[in-house]
Amino acid sequence: MAAVLVAVPLGACAGRDDDGVPTINFYNPPVENMQHVIDECNAAAGGRYEIVYRVLPRAADDQRVQMVRRLAAEDDSMDVLGLDVTWTQEFAGADWIREWTGADADQVRQGTLPGPLESATYEDKLYAAPNNTNVQLLWYRTDLVPEPPRTWDQMISQAQQLKAESKPYQVITMGAQYEGLVVLYNTLVAGANGTILSADGKTATMDAGAVKALELLKRFATAGVTSPSFTNAQEDPARLDFQSGNGAFQLNWPYVYPAMQEAAPDLAKNVRWARYPAVDPSTPSRVTIGGTNLAVSAYSRHPAESFEAARCLRNAEHQKYAAINDGVPPTIESVYAAPEMAEAYPMKDVILEELRDAAVRPLSPAYQNISTVMSATLSPPSAIDPARTAEDLKKLIQDALESKGVLP
Repeated sequence: MAAVLVAVPLGACAGRDDDGVPTINFYNPPVENMQHVIDECNAAAGGRYEIVYRVLPRAADDQRVQMVRRLAAEDDSMDVLGLDVTWTQEFAGADWIREWTGADADQVRQGTLPGPLESATYEDKLYAAPNNTNVQLLWYRTDLVPEPPRTWDQMISQAQQLKAESKPYQVITMGAQYEGLVVLYNTLVAGANGTILSADGKTATMDAGAVKALELLKRFATAGVTSPSFTNAQEDPARLDFQSGNGAFQLNWPYVYPAMQEAAPDLAKNVRWARYPAVDPSTPSRVTIGGTNLAVSAYSRHPAESFEAARCLRNAEHQKYAAINDGVPPTIESVYAAPEMAEAYPMKDVILEELRDAAVRPLSPAYQNISTVMSATLSPPSAIDPARTAEDLKKLIQDALESKGVLP
């Protein structure tokens, strides 16, 4: 699909259909039931425009590269863009997407959870509409642990006790040198009330909370409770490792639940979920969100129709449909109260609890650079020297903010 899209002349899809109806090209990652939502929005448009689904590659890096190349070339065939939450500031800072203003912005802000809304904001202005979100949960085996640990220290201690009893004990999560390791560290920093960047996103801070998070990550990696594959593990290998029966705990996204029901039903009977463990017993965890935001290209020939189309694509009814049929948690809080959500998301109350006080990744147009240097410096976690690593990260992140050093 990527090769086909790149080969198309940049203006080939822009403009109007033969019947004069504006075409709104919607560039978005592959979503199984997205066409159903698009069909409903086209019906609601009553012939004033037609949304056409332009499916991006499956890999996030490939999605970003394709959109960056097209937008840098001022491609006017792009209208509505499905952006990873970490790209909104980059695209806004480059003037590639339009600000949401007036009634459009008011409608997006109404009822949207604060964490997703923060991810769609750049310099106090709204540049995207949060379409879906996600948070990791603690998954634990009730046949090994009757009550879930509330803190990382409790979880590590329980895992060590299970190990001493020759029972399955591992705490399975993502520790490879990639974005998942950055997400893990960012969650620990937020839980320690720390900061990586200043509030304006222009200065690396790496404060005492960030150092405390490094200390905890090092302690976890060296406590003898991780999987042997921890430093190579990404989301799906971690899921499979837990499903094999080795783990007592897993920190991962909610998609692991339906996968476990299908692939390991006997194990699934003993698996429950809880809020992500806290860094400090006096402070609830703050978990890093994922998800996608809908933006309107600065080069769209049909901005008014594009904003309307984006509002329809992410409205409450369609977020509920996507949550139930495609497994992507909503960003509109009221959707979680819908009766249909209970069966699809038995863990919805815990998800919503985390989302009400979620953490976002460092908000900066340079986030891709920041993520690259962070994942390299944090890997492997067992080699972290908290004070020295914090100083290294502070310098490398500041260089990334100033477009020095490594590029994505």
